[in-house]
Amino acid sequence: SSHLQKKRRAATARRQHLKSAMLQLAVSEIEKEAAAKEVEKQNYLAEHCPPLSLPGSMQELQDLCKKLHAKIESVDEERYDTEVKLQKTTKELEDLSQKLFDLRGKFKRPPLRRVRMSADAMLRALLGSKHKVCMDLRANLKQVKKEDTEKEKDLRDVGDWRKNIEEKSGMEGRKKMFEAGE
Repeated sequence: SSHLQKKRRAATARRQHLKSAMLQLAVSEIEKEAAAKEVEKQNYLAEHCPPLSLPGSMQELQDLCKKLHAKIESVDEERYDTEVKLQKTTKELEDLSQKLFDLRGKFKRPPLRRVRMSADAMLRALLGSKHKVCMDLRANLKQVKKEDTEKEKDLRDVGDWRKNIEEKSGMEGRKKMFEAGE
């Protein structure tokens, strides 16, 4: 069994080594990405925001302010358009992921086990301490007597109650009831 333990230890050590190697790789990739982003940012700023040189005369200063305001407006519009595009894309992504979720049928039904449980036990489980009534199902069954079935047969012979109601409803029914009353 010591041979098996050595094998397990070796596998665990290898797994740990691989994990740390992957983490180091990930860290270096993240650092490279951050450096690339910084360079990209500097290039963008150099291209779009040249260093500010303030002119001497009042007129030149006012012209510069107007240019800057125009630039701010165009950048603001661009930002707004980008935000709208982002919102639209985010909504599409949400819809697609919802469709994926629905298609995959995320909710798998768990395998149900058969449980033998009396009605009392079920009520106790559902209602907890509130459950006082004893449910002996057989005790609550109706006793059927011969006379009851005779009564039901008599009632059946009377006919469908809906027909009787229909006959008595409306003016025709009132007329019949009036004639029968006389």
